Amino acid sequence: MRWGITLKINNDFNYVPWVIGLSIAINAIVVALLFVPKIDSTSDFDITILPLLNAVFNSFTFVFLLAALFMILRKNVTWHKRFIFTAFTTTALFLVSYLTYHSMAPSTSYGGEGILAPIYYFILITHIILAAVIVPLALLTLFRGLAMKVDKHRKIARWTMPLWLYVSLTGVIVYLMISPYY
Repeated sequence: MRWGITLKINNDFNYVPWVIGLSIAINAIVVALLFVPKIDSTSDFDITILPLLNAVFNSFTFVFLLAALFMILRKNVTWHKRFIFTAFTTTALFLVSYLTYHSMAPSTSYGGEGILAPIYYFILITHIILAAVIVPLALLTLFRGLAMKVDKHRKIARWTMPLWLYVSLTGVIVYLMISPYY
């Protein structure tokens, strides 16, 4: 039995409105979490496990992206697609977990001092900015690949891949640095 992904979009499908709409929606929801009141959860579920889960999802995304890069450098398009779809899946799971946690929990302040504080904030700020940027880049790169616009896909993927790798890795680093303060 073969595990194959044959998802492909029609060349005349205009995916740009989808990229723009999803990018705006995802980033707007994340920003809105800063301003909306927190949901009062009375369940027995301990939401403090979610930041760890977010770091795990980011770790998997990082590994899947590296595997996708490795596969495409070896011209194995089938496995490249599989790893990219898997990276999108772990990223989507991260987003659900992230939104759940931040809709219910107050912000956690970093308590480190000395040289670690500016390092933490540099990593955090670049992570946040590039996480917002990677949404449209990753979607545009995906849609161009699915539309078999290979030249356009390659041009943008040269930017998307390293930025997405950075965002997923720094997500784990941010978690490791702030985890003692949860």
